[in-house]
Amino acid sequence: MADTTRSSLTQSRPPFYRDVTVVKWVVQIFVLAVVIGAMYFLASEAGDNLRASNVPTDYDFLSVNPGFDLSEGIDRDPDTGGRALWVGMVNTLRMALAGIALATFVGVIIGLCRLSNNWLLNKIGSAYVEVIRNVPLLVQILLYGSVFANLPRVTQSVGPISGWLHLSNKGLSVPRFHISDGFYQWVIVVIVGLVLANYVRKKRVGIQDLTGGDTRPIRSALFVLLVVSIIGWFIHPIFGFLNTPLRQISEGISLIPQFAVQAVLAVTVLALAVRWVVKFLDARRTPAGLAKLTDDDYFRIIFALASSLVMAFVVLILWPGLSSWLLNSSSDLFTVLSDKFGNGRNGRPLDVALPDVIQVGKFPNYGPSGLNLSIGFAAVFFGVVFYTAAFIAEIVRGGVLAVPRGQSEAANALGLKRSTVLRRVILPQAARNMLPPLGNQYLNLAKNTSLAIAVGYSDIVQIGQTVYNQTGKTLPVVSIWMLFYLSCSLTISVVVNFFNVRTKIVER
Repeated sequence: MADTTRSSLTQSRPPFYRDVTVVKWVVQIFVLAVVIGAMYFLASEAGDNLRASNVPTDYDFLSVNPGFDLSEGIDRDPDTGGRALWVGMVNTLRMALAGIALATFVGVIIGLCRLSNNWLLNKIGSAYVEVIRNVPLLVQILLYGSVFANLPRVTQSVGPISGWLHLSNKGLSVPRFHISDGFYQWVIVVIVGLVLANYVRKKRVGIQDLTGGDTRPIRSALFVLLVVSIIGWFIHPIFGFLNTPLRQISEGISLIPQFAVQAVLAVTVLALAVRWVVKFLDARRTPAGLAKLTDDDYFRIIFALASSLVMAFVVLILWPGLSSWLLNSSSDLFTVLSDKFGNGRNGRPLDVALPDVIQVGKFPNYGPSGLNLSIGFAAVFFGVVFYTAAFIAEIVRGGVLAVPRGQSEAANALGLKRSTVLRRVILPQAARNMLPPLGNQYLNLAKNTSLAIAVGYSDIVQIGQTVYNQTGKTLPVVSIWMLFYLSCSLTISVVVNFFNVRTKIVER
């Protein structure tokens, strides 16, 4: 009887070409092969057509002198095209990061003004939003540029506050805060202060949980950090001894064989893949044992292991330059750090340089002492900041209005001040609603900086246009633009999503 049952089960099994599992795997592998083949075919055809049209697609301009100077940046006389584009990237990042910070501050203030019971503040906030967001950004940038260009010329007594705030047709010059000789030694003390402040905060939170009293953990931690930072302002030279161990670390890294780094990278890639597979299986493990895996689960496991093997082969055999770059960069990093300690670096950690006016020849100009904002930078900076702040203000207003009214009523019933209710109750809850659209505005601000080409500011777009006008390498330069803005956008998205996950409500 048992033999008959086993025979019937064997005969009822479908052939392999009708087996669901086999069909799934064959279809997925076939589709993957078709996609890769289509991409290879399209890339080959595009390359052949470009070569037939004599359109250059190489990147040799990155190592060739571009033959032009830049109006501003970390290097005004770049020796290669790659260096020139790097200067443009730094200029763009400076504007984007500073613009995001200032636009957020202005947007929050304007948004709260629109929610204010004060008639004047409410109308000022409403007028700002309605005017700024309905005027195209490019028009605003050109407006600011023309305003700066028509200001009075630079003189030895340029104002409006000579020695502190200079405003002229050369742009804007304000005091510049900068790190000084003792900054890195002082940072060590600040790190110690952060550890102590975190310890004090945890202790105060513990006491608050036990007693129910308000121990002010945040204020206590900030007070400890402030005291330690002030003490470190005077004692930071004691950390000058770090010069020697950091230099020894740099020399030790330079002695590491390159193949050892390649092997470590390959093993790390494989270990990460194995760790992912183990966590993947643990997530599907039931109290009685491992749950039955689906065909898709097997496909994920095989794909992860195969990908790790390919990456390990790449770093171990095909791309030895990565290991060499890691060794050289790490060694150079610790060499630079060692130079920041000792060798007479006993001065104040931070310093401020006031703007000044110098005259070389017949015409006075801003000196290098202050923080000088050229017409192009100022026009684009104020344009993207004020324009983005108008949208952020509406996001803030919407986020605050989305908080249930009962929250503020409960806080008022407890006798809390209006400022305390806003700071402790409303804004923390509104932040959950505001973060996703705020991320979109940050992305828009970073990409809108490309309009700097309209006023001649040396951002990556303006410099890239000059490079391809001289070399004819339009496609390579455009591809660098795309990669740069893609990297910026993905980085901003990762940061915003990180805080978005941290602030979301955890449900049971």
